Amino acid sequence: MTDSTPKFFTRRYAVALAAVLCCTASWAQTWPTKAISLVVPFAPGGTTDVLARAVGQELSKVLGQPVIIESKPGAGATLGADFVAKSKADGYTLLMGAVHHTIATSVYKKLPYDFQKDLAPITTVALVPNVLVVNPGLAAKNVKDLLVQAKAEPGKLTYGSNGAGTAQHLIGAQFESIGAVSMLHVPYKGSGPLTTDLLGGQINMSFDTITPVLPHIKAGKLRPLAVTTIKRSAALPDVPTLDESGLKGFNLGTWFGLLAPAATPKEVLARLNAEVVKIINSPDFKKRMEEIGAEPVGNTPEQMAKQIKDDTERFAKLVKDNKVSID
Repeated sequence: MTDSTPKFFTRRYAVALAAVLCCTASWAQTWPTKAISLVVPFAPGGTTDVLARAVGQELSKVLGQPVIIESKPGAGATLGADFVAKSKADGYTLLMGAVHHTIATSVYKKLPYDFQKDLAPITTVALVPNVLVVNPGLAAKNVKDLLVQAKAEPGKLTYGSNGAGTAQHLIGAQFESIGAVSMLHVPYKGSGPLTTDLLGGQINMSFDTITPVLPHIKAGKLRPLAVTTIKRSAALPDVPTLDESGLKGFNLGTWFGLLAPAATPKEVLARLNAEVVKIINSPDFKKRMEEIGAEPVGNTPEQMAKQIKDDTERFAKLVKDNKVSID
């Protein structure tokens, strides 16, 4: 506006602006008034699904509205992320995102969304180590045995992942690179179908998160050889790390966190952060995380945003070094 702008127009503009701000604040205070959709970008049965249900169940209690888990698998978790990024930014559509999305940025040549610009971080829910597990039909009893067999049979051994461009895929590629072996990658739409084929012997191994395979490890149906993080997992204290097993410097795990469309009102994002962090820090939730091999986090949106930025840069180098690419 200029000095020549009529005073009555200035007053009307100020009144209109105040009304908009008032309505926005009022709307944010009454939110939510209906069910919230929490999108899981993988098929049911995996860690993302388990964490989404654990958070959703508690969140529905404190918000007084249902939290509906909606599975939208495909394209290495990018279909679900794209759906949420383009959803109405009203606080009623959320994403249970994961480290996979920071990898997809470098793996996929063309993505219909920008993970850092089109989605707003709420909080990191948990960190979950990945574990190299094999079907008992495989002779290998440790990583050294596995590398010997893989070198003797180039391209014959198979490993499954939650999809092309996911953390499991990149971990497998890194394993091949550091171990100087060649194996066949078999992508799935989630841990559910992946674990079913692993148990049935259709594939030899996976580098999945601990959560979906832990019950089968305890039952003796799958054999753990090593965890992929630099330190051992409390859920599998007797299982060595890949670093301890000879693949020095190997340190890759998976984090999971909540995000919303970028234009979601700040008041709604702040409330979601406050409520979810309370849930994460509750004794019952921590106990549940311990049972599934997860480490609860609960940080600020700013901390999660930095985590996303740092991982995007870190994985860009690994993707390039391991020549992982998807058209």
